[in-house]
Amino acid sequence: MSIDRKQAQNIASVLSEGLPYIQRFYGKTIVIKYGGAAMSKISLKEGFARDIALMKLVGMNPVIVHGGGPQIGSELKSAGIKTKFISGFRVTDRKTMKIVKKVLGQEINKEIVDLIKGFGAEAFPMTRYNKNIIRSSKLKLNEGKDLGLVGKVKSIQNKEIKKKINKGVIPVISPLGFNRKGECFNINADLVAGKIASSLKSEKLILLTDVQGIMERKGKLISKINKKEAKTLLAQTVVEGGMKPKLDSCIEAISSGVRSCHIVDGRLPHAVLLEVLTDEGIGTMITSG
Repeated sequence: MSIDRKQAQNIASVLSEGLPYIQRFYGKTIVIKYGGAAMSKISLKEGFARDIALMKLVGMNPVIVHGGGPQIGSELKSAGIKTKFISGFRVTDRKTMKIVKKVLGQEINKEIVDLIKGFGAEAFPMTRYNKNIIRSSKLKLNEGKDLGLVGKVKSIQNKEIKKKINKGVIPVISPLGFNRKGECFNINADLVAGKIASSLKSEKLILLTDVQGIMERKGKLISKINKKEAKTLLAQTVVEGGMKPKLDSCIEAISSGVRSCHIVDGRLPHAVLLEVLTDEGIGTMITSG
């Protein structure tokens, strides 16, 4: 396929702008939470996999943590199982958990791995190691309402993740945690990604979402904030709903040694590369100071 001179110049310009970032992040670990709208279209799914493969092939170490809420909802509907949400969490009984494990641990995880491999990078489905990686316990709400098998992360054991990174492989991790008894819990993927980034002391944590980033009350995008400002936004309830666990996760990650966190619109093609390889970036960046 031939391209015209202007298109070629644009490609060369992008590559030239990206070079300093490729050099800066060479050998660095970048944890990416993948979910929401970015998983809904074939073009976005393939674009994401291509971008992750490119990051790996130029020397970065991406680690993928994925969600799958819409896919779980669709599967539950097909099975005739009603879904109930409390405080943004899906109430997960044993029938629901069976489907959650199938969709997250098998179907989505494998699809991401296969797509990345299709673009020339080596990826590995970490589901078989989840019992050893994500130590969890039952999440209990202050209101006393029972969420069933919904969990929170107690600790991350990153030995298996580091092994894959050291072998040049991209780990692809589902947000399924286990307690000492071997009980499986459904956990918010943003929170899992934050804990894994903290455990690895990653260079960046990137959370793909379905909005531009964090918005002011008047609807203007906040492009950059520090940890103190982020805490203020939470205290003033400027950030609510699904954005709250994202910002909580970023604040904890920054406090644990992650260099920067980014909340990015996953509906944009090449959202991850735009955030990593350009001067301006997109979305909201959270830093320590």
